Amino acid sequence: MRTTLFSIKNLSGQQAKKLSISLFIVLFLLILIIALFPLLDGDTKPFDAATYTMNTYVQQTIYGKDRETAAETAANAIQLFDERASWDGEYSEVFELNEQAGSEWITLSEDIFSVLLTAQNVAEKSGGAFDITTAPVSRLWDFENERAEVPDSELLHEILGYVGYKNLRLGMADFSASLKYHGNAVDLSPLLHGAACNTAIGVYKENEVSAAIVSAGNTVGLYGKKPDGTLFHMAIPTPDGTGTLGTIFLKEGFLSTTSVYENSFTADGRQYHSLLDPKTGYPAESDLRSVTVFSEDGVLSDALSNACLVLGYEKSLPLLEIYGAEGIFVGHDSKLHITPGLITAFELTNENFTMAE
Repeated sequence: MRTTLFSIKNLSGQQAKKLSISLFIVLFLLILIIALFPLLDGDTKPFDAATYTMNTYVQQTIYGKDRETAAETAANAIQLFDERASWDGEYSEVFELNEQAGSEWITLSEDIFSVLLTAQNVAEKSGGAFDITTAPVSRLWDFENERAEVPDSELLHEILGYVGYKNLRLGMADFSASLKYHGNAVDLSPLLHGAACNTAIGVYKENEVSAAIVSAGNTVGLYGKKPDGTLFHMAIPTPDGTGTLGTIFLKEGFLSTTSVYENSFTADGRQYHSLLDPKTGYPAESDLRSVTVFSEDGVLSDALSNACLVLGYEKSLPLLEIYGAEGIFVGHDSKLHITPGLITAFELTNENFTMAE
């Protein structure tokens, strides 16, 4: 199956709006990471590819002998993963898992199982601040369809009873999984962009790719070494995504940003965003506007950035330390807190923000 560039002509007005936002983010990243690769000696040139899946553009910039083959293979692999990890669909393993809630154990593909395993691990270590079993409550809010409506509080409290990461059980020996009760459900949406980057880099490792960057939504994966031996150079977006906080210099790894401005609406003068606190069922409230996490795994960086935004700055530090991850935290006071591993790597350039003392 060959992946081709998605056509905007076939989209509804709402889908086109979302697509335009995704395209803006990707183009914004591309413009700001021009310094990723300097001009090379000889005939070696990068290959760029953009495909649309997981409700966003996936952008690849690849160097190496097999760059075109790797780009196509990675795009197809990401699309196939999305089909197996989505809410529904003929090939969705997640849909089957949710359908069998309270009944049967099912056997999963190794990559889907790995995502669930990471999610469960972060859920446990974060004290439930991150939890993919919030799916029943997420459906009630229905941010994806932009209902812009706050759910009935009594109904939300009732549905919240189906949420709890311990209701998801994993069988390590055979990659099996089950949900304990009817009404339980999981949603991998918060982890799909990190999983897409993981998938792409897995393909790069199997092909003659010397260096690459892959971006999906607000997650970026960095692979290989730049020809001149310098670090990757890219931008960190402002919480609202309209500008850049500054630049950061990194080695291989994954960078994920989660913000309270994503999928949000305003009702009765109050802003509601789609990052829910699993304990309340309402949008998380902490001292943070956005969190950027750098780690060695894309799914992990996604999960941690979500968990940290729920926990707040102080409670996030021990969590990041467990995983050897680093973070950039933007508070509601527009002050930045940066963990030791990124302090010298980050350069603040936006005068509307300041470094916390």
